[in-house]
Amino acid sequence: MPPFKLTDLQPFTQLRHDLHRQPELSGKESETAERIAAFLQPYRPDQLIQGLGGTGVAAIFQGVVPEGPVVLFRAELDALPIAESSGALYKSERNGIGHLCGHDGHMAILAALGSMLHQQKMKRGKVVLLFQPAEETGAGAWDVLQDERFGRHIKPDYVFALHNLPGMPLHQVVMRQEVFAAASTGMVIELFGKSSHAAEPEKGLNPGQAMAELILSFNRIISKKEQFEDLTLLTVIHARLGEVAFGTNPGYATVMATLRSYSPEDLQKLKHLAQQAAAEVAAKHQVRHELRFVEEFPATVNLAEAVELVRRAAGKLSLEVQEAEQPFRWSEDFGHFTHLYKGALFGLGSGESQPQLHHADFDFPDELIPTGAALFYQIASDILNE
Repeated sequence: MPPFKLTDLQPFTQLRHDLHRQPELSGKESETAERIAAFLQPYRPDQLIQGLGGTGVAAIFQGVVPEGPVVLFRAELDALPIAESSGALYKSERNGIGHLCGHDGHMAILAALGSMLHQQKMKRGKVVLLFQPAEETGAGAWDVLQDERFGRHIKPDYVFALHNLPGMPLHQVVMRQEVFAAASTGMVIELFGKSSHAAEPEKGLNPGQAMAELILSFNRIISKKEQFEDLTLLTVIHARLGEVAFGTNPGYATVMATLRSYSPEDLQKLKHLAQQAAAEVAAKHQVRHELRFVEEFPATVNLAEAVELVRRAAGKLSLEVQEAEQPFRWSEDFGHFTHLYKGALFGLGSGESQPQLHHADFDFPDELIPTGAALFYQIASDILNE
């Protein structure tokens, strides 16, 4: 076992609770980043990079011999725009914002790993603890990778991340080669007609029929499952026609949807079909349309070599390992990292009775902090202490 004592757990539990009380939304995690940087200082990282990709923090711990592979572990800084309903004593103090995905726990795991690396250095190479901004919007990983300091000071050989998994036994390690989490993107379609007085609708061009027909067209596309190779979803998540004004015949409408697939090829096909449908409906109803994609997440694809490193580390720690038969439907911007570097995203069971991710009463179990930290440490040790 790595040199980590249960008596050391309290500071990391307290850190998680403090983070939980003061959540911040994607791209606005400046206070969270400052708290993390201050917490890590006593563990004397060889280098601490702040403001990475926006608000990101990277703590670099060199081995006894600095030359060697670079192993990166990632946690997420951001919370969700969801009001918390748990009865925790450390419940969110910010209205409508909560750490309801467990990112507070993931950060505590990386902080605990920092303490372990301080207690006992790796023999060679470097370990990078990356606290990444804006995972929930899909922007953070991309922004970090575009920061020139990432390529200059970090440039990993291996990348790893974990995500807690409600509904799975506590401490169980869930793995999968190839696609682990789906690709997805948000789609926004705006329809422009011409407003008029509600008493004179003939003098305007109401895009309401186009909006309704567009939603039905999307439903028809996704109902033809035989045209896709694997799971492919299109979910309309918002639609609006004009404003609430009974004297006005509206001239504007918007439709928003989430497109999701295990396969990048299927996602591209779905995007093409949706764009085609929007153009046809707009032309039929003589309204102008604009379409854009937002919050794009690539599929997170795990490399077999990296998965085997996780499996071997879990075995050394006597942790139960479960192979996932199907990829997870949710998306993770960690796919930007695994697209460029050898790596894997894996799950850590957070309890069979735990509320699901993004639910108002979700709360990360503190018992996972030492498990996640020990597992990360063992992965690093297997690479850098050989």
